[in-house]
Amino acid sequence: MKARLTIGRLAEAAGVGVETVRFYQRCGLLTEPERPASGYREYCPADVQRIRFIKRAQSLGFNLDDIAGLLKLDGPQTCSLTHDLALNKLNLVEDKIAALASIRDALRQMVRQCELKHQRGTCPIIESLVRDKNERLL
Repeated sequence: MKARLTIGRLAEAAGVGVETVRFYQRCGLLTEPERPASGYREYCPADVQRIRFIKRAQSLGFNLDDIAGLLKLDGPQTCSLTHDLALNKLNLVEDKIAALASIRDALRQMVRQCELKHQRGTCPIIESLVRDKNERLL
């Protein structure tokens, strides 16, 4: 007989909270088992693996719709479709990294300006923000 788990044991084994399990059920990512006469729904070890899969995919930036699609993939095209989805995700991450690097560089420049002795009584960071705002309006 296979090991059966209550929702609490399932959540614990998967490293999530009970509400996360229920949320995944509401989203259709995890099937909610029928309630037996004992009153406690019973889950199987495969459900633990499914939740761990979902959490790992989320940690890589896949949203719940992406994950639902990944969970449905089966057959000879699986690898190709998964590759394309991962490549698209990689491109998005690289775009975000580039945008964050641009923000980092602008903030570094502002901090350096502030750290240099300035002669006027106004803050160089505030001046920079005002100047950029006005330049964008022109």
